Amino acid sequence: MILLTGFEPFGGEAINPSWQAAGQAAADLSQCGVEAVAVELPCAFVESIAALRDAVRLHRPDLVLCVGQAGGRSKVSLERVAINIDDARIPDNSGNQPIDSPVRADGPAAYFSTLPIKQALQDLTDSGISAEISQTAGTYVCNHVFYGLMDLLAMPPDGGARGGFIHVPYSSDQAAVHAAPGMPVADMAAALRVIALTSQRTTSDLRLAAGAEH
Repeated sequence: MILLTGFEPFGGEAINPSWQAAGQAAADLSQCGVEAVAVELPCAFVESIAALRDAVRLHRPDLVLCVGQAGGRSKVSLERVAINIDDARIPDNSGNQPIDSPVRADGPAAYFSTLPIKQALQDLTDSGISAEISQTAGTYVCNHVFYGLMDLLAMPPDGGARGGFIHVPYSSDQAAVHAAPGMPVADMAAALRVIALTSQRTTSDLRLAAGAEH
């Protein structure tokens, strides 16, 4: 079972392409005979982790792909690391704005994705989809969910599954409004299908230079 999650709209946007892409990818995977489900998460610090935990415990996935929007980025971003900090530039959809607060007070400083991000990058590139390895998922609800996911999967009774976080750009319509890079939702969904299928079949990640100088 593959669980994909996306977020509700936030920051004044009418849509969130992470949810649109996650839903489309789950439907496409299901049509191909791969058991998959998509769940929409609230864009709120406290509520998002609770909803994610409920989804993991309900569906008992082997693989979890959490997806969020990174407006301004031009590529699908495979996130490498989640850090134990919330530092919100804007309030979440519940009006909360934590500053310099840990995701979990007694938690480790960071978690790494357990997805084969280098192999996924190679497979995305081979498929003609613009993608990159990202070294930061920010300090807003996306990183909060990424950290919460890896924390959840690291401990019983929810341990055992692999998971990680993917950022997608603005949709094409949003990009036109913001004069920023964008991507069709269909291409985002195709990227998520590639990442899901790559993650299912890959047990040892590829060694591929994809770091950053800054």
